[in-house]
Amino acid sequence: MGRKRADLLQGTLDLLVLRVLSREDLHGWGLSKRIRQLSGDVLEVNQGSLYPALYRLRDRGLIEGSWGISPEGRRARFYRLTRAGQKEVDAEQENWRLFTAAVERVLVAD
Repeated sequence: MGRKRADLLQGTLDLLVLRVLSREDLHGWGLSKRIRQLSGDVLEVNQGSLYPALYRLRDRGLIEGSWGISPEGRRARFYRLTRAGQKEVDAEQENWRLFTAAVERVLVAD
């Protein structure tokens, strides 16, 4: 039996993208692969979700992109976190920790 994949909760994709970009600049396909890799093949981000999230984050000034060449030799837009994006990822990580702790308390309550 293969490993089960999890659907992303609404709003978590932006946090995941920002967090991954806080580590390294990546193009869209690289971002998708990195999220899948870091999640142990549980989270899969499809292009129909990823690119709208990238555009939304760019429009908010949290990331910026520039053209480059991917490791596969193709022209691709590479995204990087802005200063505002770093502030946002720090704040959202804290919010995520509070949220998941609260959910865990509900799950284990008698």
